[in-house]
Amino acid sequence: MKSSNTRPSRVGKNPFVHKLKFTMAEKIKIGLMSVTVFPVRLLLVSFFMLLAWPFAFAASFGRSNFVVEPQTWWRRLIDLCLRVCMRAMWFCGGFHWIKVKGERAAPSEVPILTVAPHSSYFDAIPVTMTMCSIVTKLESRSIPVWGTLISYIRPVFVFRSDQDSRRKTVEEIKQRAKSGGEWSQIMIFPEGTCTNRSGLILFKPGAFIPGLPVQPVVLRYPNKLDTVTWTWNGPGGFKILWLTLCQPHNAMEIEYLPVYTPSDEERENPALFANNVRKLMAKALDVPLTDLYFDDRDIILSEGPLKIHNFSSLLEFNHLVCRLGVRAMVREKMLTDNVNRVRKLQGERLSLDDFAQFFNLPVTDTLREVYSVFKCEDGGIDVRHFLIALSTVHRPNSMETIEMAFKMYESEETAEVQEQDLATILEIMLGVEEVELSVMFLTMDRGTDTGRLTYDEFCGCLKQYPYFVSDVLGFKDHPRSFCIKRRRHNGQDHDKDA
Repeated sequence: MKSSNTRPSRVGKNPFVHKLKFTMAEKIKIGLMSVTVFPVRLLLVSFFMLLAWPFAFAASFGRSNFVVEPQTWWRRLIDLCLRVCMRAMWFCGGFHWIKVKGERAAPSEVPILTVAPHSSYFDAIPVTMTMCSIVTKLESRSIPVWGTLISYIRPVFVFRSDQDSRRKTVEEIKQRAKSGGEWSQIMIFPEGTCTNRSGLILFKPGAFIPGLPVQPVVLRYPNKLDTVTWTWNGPGGFKILWLTLCQPHNAMEIEYLPVYTPSDEERENPALFANNVRKLMAKALDVPLTDLYFDDRDIILSEGPLKIHNFSSLLEFNHLVCRLGVRAMVREKMLTDNVNRVRKLQGERLSLDDFAQFFNLPVTDTLREVYSVFKCEDGGIDVRHFLIALSTVHRPNSMETIEMAFKMYESEETAEVQEQDLATILEIMLGVEEVELSVMFLTMDRGTDTGRLTYDEFCGCLKQYPYFVSDVLGFKDHPRSFCIKRRRHNGQDHDKDA
């Protein structure tokens, strides 16, 4: 798959990975704290959380989550008690003092606070200090004790089982944001997931669609040993809690940046609005911008024998299909149905108009970019290449993608796939160029070398070599590359389509 030249690939350090390394002194300190301070802190944290529960339950009882109600005197008193309980809980957890810079704007002036980077469940500290609303999944309401505390701040719930959830969530945010301060402020983490704070990933547009002023809020955890980061590849939730409670003090800084008022152009273009706010926050944090979406995490965290070797081109492709609107429509049935349609084409090249008609898409600039990525040197596009890439970003390293690819390429008589076709499949799935399969065929115990193999034979090779990519493949820029030219069969070269 050719890389697109329309956008730079700025990934840098993987933001979804967090590895902890301890010195001997730190290990000894953690060991001592584990048998002395940790049990006491855990007990006190649990006590104050349980103490807060009846206040939150009483204040939430009989209150509508959709209608603004006047804050009665007894609810204001409960609100104060809740803040005291929550602050005491964080204090017992080692967050003895929290440095706050800048001033928080009034809800009537700024209805939305955009907070970043989002890296831990300890990011709930500014929420409990302000009692702002948040955007959260509906399932969080069912969490014992904590779910009641979440319900108290009347969050905007996201119904993930509802296909129209994104639109409804945005409409609810817009309604609250335009209430003139009647609703409490909404604190939104626009990254949409936890990262390791090495950079700011792309913001989701939800907070910026209303086109109203926002106040950026940046979070910092200056501790030398980072025990708070909880992301996709790293320590689990309980380990993070244990290590953090074992620290003598956990430093945290909350900085309210100046209110950002969008221009007319930014009001019309939420993506531009979001990106400009992201740049401002990255400058305040002194961290780089990372052009990754929340949906990119599975691609760059891929593992297994078919671990993606170079994810740059697949990330660019994923961003293109997201802009095209295809990524959200990808389902197992959609891929399966298209496999049967593609087989009938038998590798026939499609023009741009035919490609658009095949997937029932309008011809747009984004579609032209996708088409140019897969356009063959002899003209047209092989839809099989597109479907393999689409399946790969939908389910990285999945054997289902390999199985799907074999069905599209295999001979009806022998169920075998030619070597050059398998090379094409692997080049797209691994994000590499000019795959050479000589070593793989040499390692297979076969009576004759026909340059073909079945899906079962390929699966057997993967089981034999857990590190398949590094052990038996050769490709351009491979550390062990020694032969990247395709072998000859019957005196002819099998050149791969571009």
